[in-house]
Amino acid sequence: MVVAAQAMAGAATGGAPGGPSVGSAARKFKLQKESELRVEVGWDAPLRLQLISGTAEVFGTELPPAFWLSFPPAQKFAVFTWSGADIEIEGVSEVAYIADETPMVSYINVHAVLERRRHKAKEAMAAEALSAPFTARSEQGPRVIVMGPTDSGKSSLTRMLLSWAARQGWRPMSVDLDVGQGSITIPGTIAATPIEMPIDPVEGIPLDVPLVYFYGHTTPGVNTDLYKALVKELAKTLDMQLSTHADARAAGVVINTMGWVEGVGYELLLHSIDAFNAKVVLVLGQEKLYSMLHDVLKAKPGVDIVKLHKSGGVVARNSKYRQRSRIFKTREYFYGISNELSPHASVANFSDLQVFRIGGGPQAPRSALPIGAEPTADPTRVVPVSISRDLIHAVLAVSYAKDPEQLLFSNIAGFVYITDIDIPRKRISYVAPCPGPLPNNILIAGSLAWVE
Repeated sequence: MVVAAQAMAGAATGGAPGGPSVGSAARKFKLQKESELRVEVGWDAPLRLQLISGTAEVFGTELPPAFWLSFPPAQKFAVFTWSGADIEIEGVSEVAYIADETPMVSYINVHAVLERRRHKAKEAMAAEALSAPFTARSEQGPRVIVMGPTDSGKSSLTRMLLSWAARQGWRPMSVDLDVGQGSITIPGTIAATPIEMPIDPVEGIPLDVPLVYFYGHTTPGVNTDLYKALVKELAKTLDMQLSTHADARAAGVVINTMGWVEGVGYELLLHSIDAFNAKVVLVLGQEKLYSMLHDVLKAKPGVDIVKLHKSGGVVARNSKYRQRSRIFKTREYFYGISNELSPHASVANFSDLQVFRIGGGPQAPRSALPIGAEPTADPTRVVPVSISRDLIHAVLAVSYAKDPEQLLFSNIAGFVYITDIDIPRKRISYVAPCPGPLPNNILIAGSLAWVE
């Protein structure tokens, strides 16, 4: 279902050759060498853009010439050119201006270093295979993790590094650990997917063969033990997949993280580095975080930590903006970027579905605890959820687990949205991204909710 929704969404949200629509103002911008056009699309309508002449890219992906791309509302992006370009935009934007000071040279230098490591890993794996064709492979490409506070440009840099690698013919793995925004699928999840082509500037990261785990909340602080367990499980599964694919292992992994960098958030970042065995740590926009990580990681052999400046085009987003973005992202899953999808409404009996929640319930009865001790909640315990009207508007994950005991370690097939609960008739109404029966009858509930 994750795949189906995104595959249908991939039906050309970009646009088509031709001029701007009638009655709307078109603006032209001339970009000099190594400058960028920074654009913030308003909330109410999409904005169209085309490359008139020269060469330019968005998040590392080259723009096609003389082709209108339609960017949906609330998008923020920059069109960068290495050698100069003329750009035309049509529609209403909150912000559109040219900047000639960018950190792109330092970013492309990082890409060049990673590129050398990919080639070195591929050559070493080839030599290793000749000398010992039946042994496990120890060589691997760069494992990069991008860190920084909120609104430092982590997602943008991650997309650039992935797209630049894809343009060189590699197939790197994209990993998203930011449950607050969800760059691969909806918020409340951690996910990984291979990048076979430069990432589409409009549609974002494709979901052809995604590996998605459902955390169920938009901040790791709700259940840090569950978050750590899922990160560890994702890393373990990814290692198993890469162990059998030499080219993918040489291409490496690029990991996007959350913006919580203080206290428990910092500990979770260190856990992510260890879980994925990251060898390159990129720190954006904060000297303090770089210093703290440097002091800890200098004792780890083979780990490089690099401090990078954030782009001046990065815009601070308040909590209201983030909440609205999460709503847009969830709606996009069911309806597509440009409302091109038609989600399917279904009805099921209570007895047809099993709903569970991970976390909660006493870890042990009082009789089994020392005198005076209080039972605590088990953060990774699977607890049945009674179907009630409390589930209306909830977004539930459809798990691949064969039984409830496997829920914690099973990835998910997709999501459904609960529209109504009929208690007298014991029937539950839901919306799925595609018609047909659900892949499984075991669903996971968290705190995610969505009102159309």
